[in-house]
Amino acid sequence: MPNALKTIAQWITYGMLLIAAGAAVLANKADTALIERVRVQVIGAVAPILELMASPAAGVSGAVDSVRDWLRLADDNARLRSEVARLAEWRAVAERLEAENADLRALLNYVPEPEARFVAARVIADSGGAFAQSLLLNAGSQHGIAKGHVVMTGEGLVGRVIGVAPRASRALLITDLNSRVPVTVGVHGVRAILAGDNTDLPKLVHVEPGATIVRGDRVVTSALTGAFPPGLPVGMVAETERLDASVRPLFDRSRLDFVRVVDLGLAPALAGAMKPSVANSGGGTSTPPSPSPSASGARLVGSE
Repeated sequence: MPNALKTIAQWITYGMLLIAAGAAVLANKADTALIERVRVQVIGAVAPILELMASPAAGVSGAVDSVRDWLRLADDNARLRSEVARLAEWRAVAERLEAENADLRALLNYVPEPEARFVAARVIADSGGAFAQSLLLNAGSQHGIAKGHVVMTGEGLVGRVIGVAPRASRALLITDLNSRVPVTVGVHGVRAILAGDNTDLPKLVHVEPGATIVRGDRVVTSALTGAFPPGLPVGMVAETERLDASVRPLFDRSRLDFVRVVDLGLAPALAGAMKPSVANSGGGTSTPPSPSPSASGARLVGSE
């Protein structure tokens, strides 16, 4: 008998659950808007509670960020104070050296170099090829450009103006076969001639006997012939193989869009120096000597 009652109770329970499930389904089908309103009301009631619970976390995070920003500003302030102090020391040294330099120049009756002026020009054509490497610029004699002016970028020497028209000019690159630039190499100022060979790596020729050239040495112009002022950056020694040392110029030819044509006051002196050679050659233009190997006494050292 108890088992029969238990079975009956189970069936009653199953029936009630089925009825409740059916009622829930009918209620959902009957009034979906009512259920949605109830859900919205519940969310609206719970949202402020959640916001209150999240506020302390947001406040702590903001406080941590503020402390972090303050510490970073303190570090930046200390670094800037150190830099200002160091720059003040260098300024004092520079002012002292400037005064000393002025006194020495006055004592030696030093003749200052002419003030340089420059014209910015756009490269409108590049005649690079197997037989010539030059640039055509959109500035000429009307803009103050003359034959012999130096062509540079922000990195270093590019070449020299060899032809001028009223509104255009042509510059010979230091990599051209006809280019010869007197240079000094390394910290010891080894004298040499940078000879172009229509490649991206011109060669060093006529190096001083007994001199040592190491890969990575800095190459700058020399005032030996009067065609260039001393100290213009040219490039770095790239290779020291066999008897030749090649130099990698500082400019990127593929990105030569604008250049500076600099008048260093050397054009008149250069023209005067070239007159005897022109007269001796019967009025023709002299051709530069072909590249020759470095002096046999020069020592070329590659990187380990």
